[in-house]
Amino acid sequence: MADGSKGTGGRRLGRPFAWLWSAYAISTLGTYFAFNAFSLILIRVLHAGPAQVAALSASGAAVGALVAVPLGPWVEFRRKRPVMMAMDLLRFGALLTIPVAYGFGVLSFAQMLVVSVVVGAADITFTAASGAYLRSLLPREDLLAANGRFESTQWSAVVIGPPLGGAAFALLGPVTTVVADAASYLLSALGIRAIGPDSERVDKRERTSGLRAADLVAGWRHILGDPTLRPLFFNSAAVNALIMAGEPLLSILMLGRLGFPPWEYGLAFAVPCLGGLLGSRLAPHLVARYGRAAILRTAGTVRALWPIGLAFVGRGLPGLALVIVVELGLITTISVYAPVLATHRLEHAGTDNVTRVLSAWSITSKTTIAAATALWGLIATVTSPRFGLALAGALLLATPLLLPRRSGILSRHASVPVLDSAES
Repeated sequence: MADGSKGTGGRRLGRPFAWLWSAYAISTLGTYFAFNAFSLILIRVLHAGPAQVAALSASGAAVGALVAVPLGPWVEFRRKRPVMMAMDLLRFGALLTIPVAYGFGVLSFAQMLVVSVVVGAADITFTAASGAYLRSLLPREDLLAANGRFESTQWSAVVIGPPLGGAAFALLGPVTTVVADAASYLLSALGIRAIGPDSERVDKRERTSGLRAADLVAGWRHILGDPTLRPLFFNSAAVNALIMAGEPLLSILMLGRLGFPPWEYGLAFAVPCLGGLLGSRLAPHLVARYGRAAILRTAGTVRALWPIGLAFVGRGLPGLALVIVVELGLITTISVYAPVLATHRLEHAGTDNVTRVLSAWSITSKTTIAAATALWGLIATVTSPRFGLALAGALLLATPLLLPRRSGILSRHASVPVLDSAES
């Protein structure tokens, strides 16, 4: 294992980060290798209808987020590396029940829903713990380089994983990708274990005290009380919900009414993901040149301009080209914005509140996405998928108003030294 790629000023990020990054890369590739596996299993194996597919997607995310609410404060004063390993092993075990049940012919919708909830809650808890752990692992000046590395890795997995997973599903059976996803979490746990003992200091008094009601809302209280986080929080929740609410409608429009074959539909989303690699590499250099505040405001505004174009998609090559251009612009600007936001959020989360802040942020995102997905499904049923896409795109045009508007609100830590670009 190499010592990790270089950070600020040619300094390497170190062997512990290299193990953490490797674990993230493996589990992320597994996740996108199994992309839409639950929906495919519901449709192809359990012969479920649209209502059940939508219910699993929305309910699993929403209930998983609710289950994760008490886990944020519980994790805050515990060592993060064992928590991350435990969440990986929990996801490994939960996912492995699906191929076992399938093999014995007893797989059911109820089991799929329970597994979706468990994995969703574990995802939120792992993300919060890993963010806090990253902050303790690296100095502040290396956080943007590290977050850029993670962003680049994610978009690489998006490009590679779904096409390979689709081929594996067709050639090797419906639960193959779920087995691979489960195995990726086991390998991730082993990679995190290889980091070795860390130097986290845990407040033993808080660690042994009972969970208080106030602890459950501490993350939200901190976010809403911080003038640098509050507008970014509301903007993030609105943008994520509106973008994700439109995805099922675009699928119905392209694969149904417009008659695009599945391979063209996949191509429309695979090619633009290359923009994610470009954006994540550019982010550190753009911040170094223009400052963090300018990038958050500019990229946060530009990303909201693209999705309205999806309402005008038509048939054939022009329609395919329009989707690719819109998604390319959207993904590129998102991948510039995301690592800068993640770094800013870590720095303003407070010394003793990182996990709860990240949990609150993730829980809010999951629940608003689930609610918006269900609402837009109803809107599209009453009107049309194209109208739903147009409405989501129009509302997104207003989301930049939620970004910080005062020039000085993001001035603290607004720039960092020049960082090497993220390497995938």
